[in-house]
Amino acid sequence: MSGIGLLILFAILGAFICAKTRSPSGAVVFSLIALVLFIGTPVGQAVPGAVGTVMSTVDQATTRP
Repeated sequence: MSGIGLLILFAILGAFICAKTRSPSGAVVFSLIALVLFIGTPVGQAVPGAVGTVMSTVDQATTRP
């Protein structure tokens, strides 16, 4: 599982390099790869649930009664 961290680091580095060279599509692709790899780790498995909770809270706050 330690190899995953290295892959995430390389994906973030790739996104940074693409952003510096003004290649937005490459930066987005590398960022998505890093996000998918992070969610695949035990630490990142709570991310989808947290995003859902935030979206639900925002929906409840903006919906009129």
